[in-house]
Amino acid sequence: MTEVTSEQVLEALKKVKDPDLGKDVVSLNMIKDVQICGDAVAFTLELTTPAHPRKEQFMDECRMAVGTLDGVVTVNVRLDSHVTARPTAQGKMSVDGVKNIVAVASGKGGVGKSTVASNLALSLVGEGARVGILDADIYGPSQPQMLGIAGEKPMSDENNRIFPLVGHGVQVMSMGFLVEEDSPVIWRGPMVMKALVQFLGETKWEDLDYLILDLPPGTGDAQLTIVQQVSLAGAVIVTTPQDIALLDARKGLQMFRKTDVPILGIIENMSYYECPGCGRREEIFDNGGGEKAASRYEVPFLGAVPLDIKVRLGGDRGEPVVVSDPESAVAVAFREAARKVALQVAIHNSSAPFSVPELKIIS
Repeated sequence: MTEVTSEQVLEALKKVKDPDLGKDVVSLNMIKDVQICGDAVAFTLELTTPAHPRKEQFMDECRMAVGTLDGVVTVNVRLDSHVTARPTAQGKMSVDGVKNIVAVASGKGGVGKSTVASNLALSLVGEGARVGILDADIYGPSQPQMLGIAGEKPMSDENNRIFPLVGHGVQVMSMGFLVEEDSPVIWRGPMVMKALVQFLGETKWEDLDYLILDLPPGTGDAQLTIVQQVSLAGAVIVTTPQDIALLDARKGLQMFRKTDVPILGIIENMSYYECPGCGRREEIFDNGGGEKAASRYEVPFLGAVPLDIKVRLGGDRGEPVVVSDPESAVAVAFREAARKVALQVAIHNSSAPFSVPELKIIS
């Protein structure tokens, strides 16, 4: 029996396409370390994010493609990931230790944006990504409470760079660490803008795949400062289903579009309530508005998150629902949305050049 060659393995794998990036896994440099030993073939499938929503599907398709070759009995697919970094545009500041900055925004308050931000971050951590949160709501910081690190104080190094605190595996920086809990931040716009720039540039973020920006509601100074100062990998728009929330969400979406920030998609929060006793579904704030808005503006719909008291309880206790009740319907919805966000970041970063795959052959 003739032993299969590496060229045959790669040719077979060219049949496996990434529908989002529009190329096969070989052209995308996703195949690494091909090893052939008799009738056994092994290789690494390197995805664009550890949170890829189709990772199992890709592994199965690769295994099947190589398994059809004559002389192959065993196919071992090792899974790995490499998150590409968003290039820094000319004239904008680079943020050391951060590959991609993702803004979570809303046009108005009260839609659960901070809750969405924290649960997205924790969902990505659960998938194996390195994630941080910058609580950019200077006047109303909430991430320290939500992530169970309220009352703690960050340390700084000899260059006055601040070490972020860590809650449930997420690196966090917030004005809430620097002021007393009951003390209001009474600042004018220029001071807020300066603080945001310092938080971005003077925090010692450590090797982050994604930095989630929990932005304040609206389209004011904070949002403009962010889009002018740094290159965002994209923005996630959070809304609730009712018309008034959607009206403001559309304004936020259009602001990012006008400033050339990719729209990663829309999340409809508090989409519906399902009675735990009888299973009856109530659409308290209407339903489907987020998906309709996504269709109208031709952006991805990232998912509908149900209304659940576990979300409020977890946030108050410092244990977001994806940590406190990971199998609940609301936690599953957050994880699915997080995977879609990570995939959209990879799609928007896909214009970066790919190198020729390195082959490691074992005879």
